[in-house]
Amino acid sequence: MTNNNPIGVFDSGIGGTSIWSAIHDLLPNEKTIYLADSKNAPYGQKTKEEIVALSKKNVDLLLGMGCKMIVVACNTATTNAIRELRADYDIPFIGIEPAIKPAANNSKTQVIGILATKGTLNSELFNKTAEMFQNTTIIEQVGHGLVQLIEDGNLYSPEMTALLELYLIPMIDANIDYLVLGCSHYPYLIPQIKKILPEHIQIIDSGEAVARQTQNILREKVGFSDAPESEPEFYVNSDPKVLESILDYKYPVIKKDF
Repeated sequence: MTNNNPIGVFDSGIGGTSIWSAIHDLLPNEKTIYLADSKNAPYGQKTKEEIVALSKKNVDLLLGMGCKMIVVACNTATTNAIRELRADYDIPFIGIEPAIKPAANNSKTQVIGILATKGTLNSELFNKTAEMFQNTTIIEQVGHGLVQLIEDGNLYSPEMTALLELYLIPMIDANIDYLVLGCSHYPYLIPQIKKILPEHIQIIDSGEAVARQTQNILREKVGFSDAPESEPEFYVNSDPKVLESILDYKYPVIKKDF
């Protein structure tokens, strides 16, 4: 089965490019369109109703561009809106949620840390997943301010270092041996997080697992592209400079009102 239509990817900003990158690396022949809804970032501070409405707005735009499937590259949008998206649209959706399962199953100390947005940690989907691991202590920490600093281009600022130390040191003291990154922006913080965490603490994010699931859905339901490798498209509704820098200036970024 062949299908040369693009894969749509959206996030509340630039963070979902960590997910996009994993998909692009695994499936280089697939055309991709990325929407960065930076004007409305962070989603994690919004109500469920607002998150659903913003997610549907992004989906409508991607469907208008002919996308054959959509990756919700945002933990907050996945945990709050993917059920509604799957009910309202006849197209495959892939979401991301904090990788609690591999962390809990592999933890030796039976204590794991989750760094995520308020919207993710408060969601029904997250709490249902967490309840499956009653024998593991899950230390939840809202990453207040982290997304906004990333969106503002302050990835390596003193403010970022101070916030990461504030959030991570109590987890270290509680004897975690896995840290789950529950926001697609947070993989960009891994170099700084590694400077704070002891070497034995493993960091887990969702990028590779989402890419493999995308590949599975293409194989089972949608169809692969047989076109040669094509340039991805990136759209943002705020200043494109931060997204361009995150992408190492490899691709043009188009500013678009949405």
